Amino acid sequence: MPDARPDLPWLGRPHTVAAPKRRSPAAVIGVCLGAVAVLVLGLVAIVALNRGETPLANPNYRDAPSSQDVPSQLPPGGAGAPASASSPSTEPSTPSATGPQKVLKLADHPILQDPNAGLQNRVCTLPVWQSTQDGAEAFFTAASKCLDAAWGPFLEAYHLPFTPPALHFPTGASFETECGTIQVGIATAAYYCENNLYVPFRGLQTDQYGNNPGVYLALFAHEYGHHVQEVAGLMDAAWQKIYEAGQNSPAGLEMSRRKELQAQCFSGMFLGAHVDQGGTISRDMYNKAWNDQETRGDNTSRSHDHGTNAHYASWWRAGATSNRIADCNTFAAPSSEVS
Repeated sequence: MPDARPDLPWLGRPHTVAAPKRRSPAAVIGVCLGAVAVLVLGLVAIVALNRGETPLANPNYRDAPSSQDVPSQLPPGGAGAPASASSPSTEPSTPSATGPQKVLKLADHPILQDPNAGLQNRVCTLPVWQSTQDGAEAFFTAASKCLDAAWGPFLEAYHLPFTPPALHFPTGASFETECGTIQVGIATAAYYCENNLYVPFRGLQTDQYGNNPGVYLALFAHEYGHHVQEVAGLMDAAWQKIYEAGQNSPAGLEMSRRKELQAQCFSGMFLGAHVDQGGTISRDMYNKAWNDQETRGDNTSRSHDHGTNAHYASWWRAGATSNRIADCNTFAAPSSEVS
């Protein structure tokens, strides 16, 4: 992940509602209207006090596809590929001859077709954040269980071969993956490669973010979003296009941005579906994650493979506010929305 800068000013969307003034020549009517106005203003005040400062997900989701959303015949899986810019693996995956298999499609992938499909609203209980190696391991281990419970049934409903990613918590200055040796730094808060999710505590910048679990959770859910892409077949299909175009070509970089921005949208979906559900993902965590998104992206990292900070935020917020996976179809978006 690109490194982040200190928090920006509040990015919420507060609304103010004022009741219109009325006059009446009759004192009795005036008193009655005054009483009505007081009641209306009271109701408006109650609504305003209970309204969150950032939009929440629409709960009218459907996590199981309709019959026409699932293809009658699924294509076999293809070559695996890393989720971030590094030397890609050339070892082909060997899917089973029977059972669920990946669907190697992008904009027309089955999971992106149903406009009403989203994640179920679930309770997610996480331990209190502690800025220590052990505390981070406990937090992300619990978060991974919530992510498994959210995405597993969704993907299985489309007959996709879901298995949870393996978690790793490197402690050194670098760590080995199938995508190569990864150096731990402010740009490596979490990393995904080939069904493995790595979270080096030293890359989380806890000295800067401190007790802000919503920020860490959104980052972790982004990397888990790459696992969703991997299981579904979106990751393989995207990397095939990147290989064909060249990783550093304009077309290759745009495909990389589409892949990364979709993971952003998936992260937003997860937090939007779990906030205020009775667990420990609170409105404060959600708001802090919402606010943090504009601090990340290519403007911050000076790269061209993740998307501008504005697009990095807008795709996360699209997933968070709608909880509709069709709204995460970055592969169908115009180039101007994934720059």
